[in-house]
Amino acid sequence: MSNKYYIKTFGCAMNFSDSERLSTLLENYQLKSAQKIERASLVIFNTCGIRQMAEDRVYGQIHNLRKNYPNIKIILTGCLSHRPDVQFRLKNKVDLFYKISDKNKIKNWLNKNYPKAQNPKSRTKVSHQENIAYLSVAPKYTDKHQAFVPIMTGCNNFCAYCVVPYARGREVSRSAEEILMEIKNLIQKNYKDIILLGQNVNSYCGTFKGKRIDFATLLQMINNLSGNFWINFISSHPKDMSDKLIKTFTSLEKVCEHIHLPIQAGDNKTLKRMNRKYTRMHYLKLIKKIKIGFEKNKPGKIFSITTDIIVGFPGETKEQFRKSAEVMHRVKYDMVYFGQFSPRPGTTAWNMKDNVSKQEKVRREKYLNEILKKSSYANNKKYVDKIIDILIEKEKNGFYYGKTRTAKNVKLLIGKNKNLIGNFIKTKITKANIWNLEGEIIS
Repeated sequence: MSNKYYIKTFGCAMNFSDSERLSTLLENYQLKSAQKIERASLVIFNTCGIRQMAEDRVYGQIHNLRKNYPNIKIILTGCLSHRPDVQFRLKNKVDLFYKISDKNKIKNWLNKNYPKAQNPKSRTKVSHQENIAYLSVAPKYTDKHQAFVPIMTGCNNFCAYCVVPYARGREVSRSAEEILMEIKNLIQKNYKDIILLGQNVNSYCGTFKGKRIDFATLLQMINNLSGNFWINFISSHPKDMSDKLIKTFTSLEKVCEHIHLPIQAGDNKTLKRMNRKYTRMHYLKLIKKIKIGFEKNKPGKIFSITTDIIVGFPGETKEQFRKSAEVMHRVKYDMVYFGQFSPRPGTTAWNMKDNVSKQEKVRREKYLNEILKKSSYANNKKYVDKIIDILIEKEKNGFYYGKTRTAKNVKLLIGKNKNLIGNFIKTKITKANIWNLEGEIIS
């Protein structure tokens, strides 16, 4: 049997980070990564259950893989792995279902199926606090300049549409010592963009030297580390966005001038049905505080604000939908990630009547996207003729592609500037487009 694995990852940044840690676990068994799925003896699907479309893609790919390569071992983990209906549907196609945090279960399976590949690392003990223990596994980073660093996992909020609390369990935070050690190692390896992850980073409640600390304190500690790097974080929940946190992230030197703050809906009744635990007015006050914070603490610097909006949530009337549009007009977002409501088994919204048609959901998303185009373009025009730092991420067809501290994508002509990937480069922005910027390297 070929001792090669292939991980197919769906969904959020946390899933991609989980897959990086899973790679390390597999390679402790002397399994090697396959470049193509058909060359692997073991394929792992790290799944996302946030929308039906993502779920259907998993079913289709597993069906085709089992049909065309019947001897391949298949494991399913991630947000779909806990659901009995998924396990029943795939019971004859998947060899193992396991929660991403359950290291014991997959290690026992690997011991049985790859007994000759064991080494001492594969027999290490696992903490009983399994929900967080798997995050102590050193990841096999897939990027050489940007790294995801989970600071917590799980969620206590139980938003009506969301599967995360059921798939990942309640919130558990890593210790600050463990997080700082991981980041220090990344800095030593010249990583430039450190992205802190959690289903709700704002409610981080870890420890440092045995004492509880909050997210604002953790940000301060990371900012104090020596080195030239950026700090970003996702995702934030408005109900836990404190004044202390706003003051902290709008003032720290290494924390980027960008915040992603999901509103999901602009109508109070819809927010209540979603169980979001804040009102439209509370959210707008937070946005005002954030803007004032950036303007006060980093005068002259451009900042960006992004969000998530669900269209067509059960019971959302046209008038309630228009309130989401009103919020977009007021905030003038740099980017909005839209999602057409998709009922998820096990959630509260699963039992609500999905009474907004598919056609209406499409119409509403298009309407909001037109508002976004205008605000995105207007915001992008602020960058023209500015000289700013760009992190160069890749090159293709004679151009470099990178991003700003405000998460804007930038296209740059390479010219005589060679070997700049993974570096901060001074760039003059020469053109603003709706979704990106263009510029020229000046140093």
